[in-house]
Amino acid sequence: MIEVSHLSKLYGTKRAVDNISFSVKPGEIVGFLGPNGAGKSTTMNMLTGYISATAGSVTVDGYNILEKPREAKRRIGYLPELPPLYLDMTLDEYLDFVYELKGATQPRRKHLNGIKELTNLEDMGGRLLRNFSKGYRQRAGLAQALVGDPPVLILDEPTIGLDPTQIIEFRNVISTLGKTTILSTHILSEASALCSRMLIINRGKLIASGDKSEMVGANEFRYTVELSAGAETVRALLTDIEGIQKLEIEEETETTVTICLDCVKDVRPAICQALFNAQVPILTLKKAVPTLEQIFLQAVSGARGEE
Repeated sequence: MIEVSHLSKLYGTKRAVDNISFSVKPGEIVGFLGPNGAGKSTTMNMLTGYISATAGSVTVDGYNILEKPREAKRRIGYLPELPPLYLDMTLDEYLDFVYELKGATQPRRKHLNGIKELTNLEDMGGRLLRNFSKGYRQRAGLAQALVGDPPVLILDEPTIGLDPTQIIEFRNVISTLGKTTILSTHILSEASALCSRMLIINRGKLIASGDKSEMVGANEFRYTVELSAGAETVRALLTDIEGIQKLEIEEETETTVTICLDCVKDVRPAICQALFNAQVPILTLKKAVPTLEQIFLQAVSGARGEE
């Protein structure tokens, strides 16, 4: 549905986006992550045709955003970080204006009323947008992005200003739409809850992509083990097991020790056998799944270390 190939953007000598490529499948929700100034918004603006690229191409549903902008943009619903609202209009006037601007062909009233219901704005049609709270302005921005029923949504920091209840409502709306979605955010918990795949950008470069397991690496394992034994006993039993790269003592009391193991393969059978032979009780043994925050920080710090 979306194909980005060798996309770059230069401002003078500053390379804001540096030769990034990725694709998004139909119906996929992808998180576009990065620290402030990483190039997220610049990339979003190029994806929507708001600014031109210095090099590379963006294709939406088979249409190049620069060669056939009208066809490509008709397939995109865009919510920038600051919703593009006309504050002297009521919500109904604004949605009517967006309907005309996009050249939508759906039955007007049924279509716009359905969007208001979907975004929980059905009672707000006669109110001036200038009187909307921050959260309701975000909802109005999402509503305009949905006018014309585009198959692709580009959302730039869409939950800024929303309270926790509104954020959950927003997640539910996006997850049920079935649209191809790119969600730019620096709220990693939001991306983890909503997105099936992540793209991480830093200093204009795409430094990691995939779901969490792909970004961690299919051949990397980390385990947390709680044992009824002392630290020195545990070290003596486990240090020489093939596949264990690193053993860390996380916590120790008089009767138990909790360790973390970094491994290149699944070593649980060998661990269990060694401890069973030594009659050391295993209290817990679990695979430690890294959080998205840990993956993000590791990717960003690793990219900086390579420079």
